[in-house]
Amino acid sequence: MKILSDIEIAQATEKNHIKNIAEKLNIVEDDLEMYGKYKAKLPLYLIDEDKVNKNNLILVTALTPTPAGEGKTTVSIGLTEGLNIIGKQATVVLREPSLGPVFGIKGGAAGGGYSQVVPMEDINLHFTGDFNAIEKANNLLAALIDNNLQSKVNNLNIDPRTIGWKRVIDMNDRSLRQITIGLGGTANGIPREDGFNITAASEIMAILCMAEGRDDLKERIGNIFVGFTFDKKPIFARDLKAENAMAILLKDAIKPNLVQTLEKNPAIIHGGPFANIAQGTNSIIATKMGLSLSNYVITEAGFGADLGAEKFLNIKCAAAGLNPKCVVLVATIRALRHHGGSPSHEYNTPSVERVEAGFVNLEKHIENIRKFNIEPVVAINSFVSDTNDEVELIKRKCDALGVHAVVSNGWAEGGNGTIDLAKAVVDIVENKAAEFKPLYNWKSPVKEKIEKIAKEIYGADGVDYDNKANLNLRRIEKLGFNDFPICMAKTQKSFSDNDKLIGRPEGFRITVREIEIAAGAKFLIPILGKMMRMPGLPSKPASEEMFIDDNGKISGLS
Repeated sequence: MKILSDIEIAQATEKNHIKNIAEKLNIVEDDLEMYGKYKAKLPLYLIDEDKVNKNNLILVTALTPTPAGEGKTTVSIGLTEGLNIIGKQATVVLREPSLGPVFGIKGGAAGGGYSQVVPMEDINLHFTGDFNAIEKANNLLAALIDNNLQSKVNNLNIDPRTIGWKRVIDMNDRSLRQITIGLGGTANGIPREDGFNITAASEIMAILCMAEGRDDLKERIGNIFVGFTFDKKPIFARDLKAENAMAILLKDAIKPNLVQTLEKNPAIIHGGPFANIAQGTNSIIATKMGLSLSNYVITEAGFGADLGAEKFLNIKCAAAGLNPKCVVLVATIRALRHHGGSPSHEYNTPSVERVEAGFVNLEKHIENIRKFNIEPVVAINSFVSDTNDEVELIKRKCDALGVHAVVSNGWAEGGNGTIDLAKAVVDIVENKAAEFKPLYNWKSPVKEKIEKIAKEIYGADGVDYDNKANLNLRRIEKLGFNDFPICMAKTQKSFSDNDKLIGRPEGFRITVREIEIAAGAKFLIPILGKMMRMPGLPSKPASEEMFIDDNGKISGLS
């Protein structure tokens, strides 16, 4: 494998005007809202529920990842290229990158090598402004809340101590987690404690990704739980008459974005919730848009299958009535070495013994996917440090479980490197696909749903609840939100809530610190262990390796 030069990427891309990509989806020019030559918004009226139900949805997820990630986006894009090569009409539907990871630890999130979506720099930066609109809508509600606290005309009697709504910014900034606002005298507001979440973890992002249309979006915004009055009455965003103004800010952000892959196949990119602190999948609207326009839709869910895939299946698919036909589990030899005990400086050092020891992590993910009545395919995302002995070991061990494991070379070869993977996916879809079933019933008690995920998906012995979590449970009961699904906030580094427990830990319990209410998104967020909804930057941020020249040419962003 070799790293592509800028010239090679340009030659591989030969960027098509987005209108040419739209033609592949039978979209006429009048249906496109252009954002330059290579980006466009798609109108919601293109969604066709009959086609959504007939076409094939494929989820790409992964084993428990190393900090750099295992290449789900690259595999998703490469698989889409491979499916088109073997004659299947396929579109990839992805999340939009957050600037937090882009400038933090992982760099860009538009794929890699010959499996990229373009224009990569635009997608990784401000794209079509969706994240900006989400920030503004979120922070408008925050401003309306603080304005009401000191209003002498329409004061709702909100108790500042109960306000749970935080401001957001699309950047990793740990210093904003807990702040004090309203200082400087009566003209500057009521002093109180506040904080910031990262935009990708905001409830507005979650709502945008769960909404099925503008009316649904507005209703969900109105249902946002803000806090209580001094006489213990709940306050919602609709009480502040916020829903219309916030929906106006999101009027364009609700529309999915159309771009393209390096091999000139369609890519729809929309929404960007994290999977460790939010639901981790693109919007329902984008997925249904893809299924309305293509026979095969490839989508991904963040981090390991215990996070993104579990939420994709139990929350998104259950809410939207989606029926995924196959799950692709991305595995890398380096991640298996990690779970087998390799220190980080030896991730690229061959070791059949460590790969074999680390296989238990992948095996647990395979078991978990089958609990949803879906058959997985394992994609071994190829790296130069892989050895044939290690790869063959994984294939044999997967074969013993009745699972097809295929090497994916999409990074180095594009679609030609994923033809075998594409054929394996089609085999599942055409010969082994069954009706997906969620892991739990939404109407089950909240603790029962949490413990179902903890025991079935994580392998925990049980769940402990801190005092604050128990208080939150009583609040949830009082407000009537017991029937909401569960969106766990948990470390992505382990099945447990302790990031040091790699592989397939046993004999552990998880601790629920608190439970946040996302009444607009219609799910509950148990926060496990030390999980934070505002990440921090690493000691050496990815931003340090980025450069822009006098001509505006950027390097180091991907």
